[in-house]
Amino acid sequence: MALNLNYVARETGQNLIRNPTLTVASVITVAIALTLAGVALLVGEGVDKLAGKFRDDVQIIIFVSPDATDEQVSAIEASLEENPEVADFSYVDRDAAFAEAQELFEDQPTMADLLRPEDVPTSFRVKPVNPDIDSVLALRSIFQRHPGVQEVTSAAEAIRAIQELSQKLSYGVYFAAAVSSVTAVLLIYNTIRTAMFARRREIEVMKLVGATNWFIRVPFIIEGMAQALLGGLLAIALLLGLNQVLFRSLARNEFFELFRQFDFANSTVVLQSIPLVLVGMVIGAIGSGFAVGRFLDV
Repeated sequence: MALNLNYVARETGQNLIRNPTLTVASVITVAIALTLAGVALLVGEGVDKLAGKFRDDVQIIIFVSPDATDEQVSAIEASLEENPEVADFSYVDRDAAFAEAQELFEDQPTMADLLRPEDVPTSFRVKPVNPDIDSVLALRSIFQRHPGVQEVTSAAEAIRAIQELSQKLSYGVYFAAAVSSVTAVLLIYNTIRTAMFARRREIEVMKLVGATNWFIRVPFIIEGMAQALLGGLLAIALLLGLNQVLFRSLARNEFFELFRQFDFANSTVVLQSIPLVLVGMVIGAIGSGFAVGRFLDV
């Protein structure tokens, strides 16, 4: 028997309506799984943008020891000039460092009054050639051992901590998405099995008059994919809502400056969601495919 598109569409629609409770449960579960995966992707993109911003602005600060001699300071400067990993550097003398400190504590007049020029160390501000974390740490270690150096700092640890936190969060969210996906497959499996069981007499008659397994199978597989498609569309709506309520609210809050990179355009959310919807339809096809295969084999 050849497949007729009108027949397939009619059968798929009827099957979805016959089991509304299981259908709704399957759609919601797929939506939850895809929403969790979408959140993980958005968080990962935001953290990548944040880490990229840190990398673009990465700077190594070499604080000079208060008791460093002029020869030691000159030696540090010479080492910076000779090091091929140093793109540029500048020297911040005591007056400039004191002015920076006063500006930093301008909202805390008590602290500003206690500051004295001799309390603020001079420093070298270094721009590395390679902003990669490992390269920055290697450059830091070189100058940390240099005579006359009090301390060497950079944002490398902060970048690494952000990336590690993002990785852990993503793993957790992806795990929850995987569990939800398995649950969705099982629900779609049970929905299709229930639909086929309710129509078992009709299926037996179809087989008696020459219907092939594929003729019987396709409407049910498309039913599973339709459930997943509905779940995917619901997931897009949920992600757009989360983007407005959570991500964009945090990004535009002056108290959460780190979240500025999480201000996603709605078009970005939709474009990232399209592959997830396709994955959801594959999940639906897998669940319904197993159900139909086992039923027809019995």
